[in-house]
Amino acid sequence: MRHTYLFAAIGGAAVIITIFLLFSVFAVATQDYAVSVDPIKDNQYLFNTARVTVANTGRLPLTNIVVNYGNNSADKLAILSPGDRVLLSPPDNSSLKSVTVTADHGIAVTKDYRTPLKIPGMMGS
Repeated sequence: MRHTYLFAAIGGAAVIITIFLLFSVFAVATQDYAVSVDPIKDNQYLFNTARVTVANTGRLPLTNIVVNYGNNSADKLAILSPGDRVLLSPPDNSSLKSVTVTADHGIAVTKDYRTPLKIPGMMGS
C-alpha cells in the first residue's frame, strides 16, 4: 500500500514537471510586435557605468527603433529580428533617469534605470 502512494506521488510530480517544461521550452511570443527594455546604471566608487539592453520579444521584426536617452541623445536601429537583443551604452551627456524606446507599429516603452544589487565582497560593492 505504501508503494502505491509513493508511485502516485512520483507520477504526479513527473506530470507537473513535464507540463512546466513543455510550457517553458515551447513558449512563443504572444504578440507580433513587442520589445523588452532593461536600462541599468551601476554606481562604482570612482566611476559610473550604464547600459541599455533592447530585445525583440515579438514574433515579427521591429523596424525603425529609436532609443532615446534624454538630453537630445539617441541611438537608431533599422531592424531587430525576433529573439535578437542589443546592448547599448548611453552617451556621456545622458541624464541616466529613464530611457524611451520607440519603433514602428505603435511600440513605445519608457523605463527608469535600475541599479543592480550590491553583494558585499563582490567587485564594485
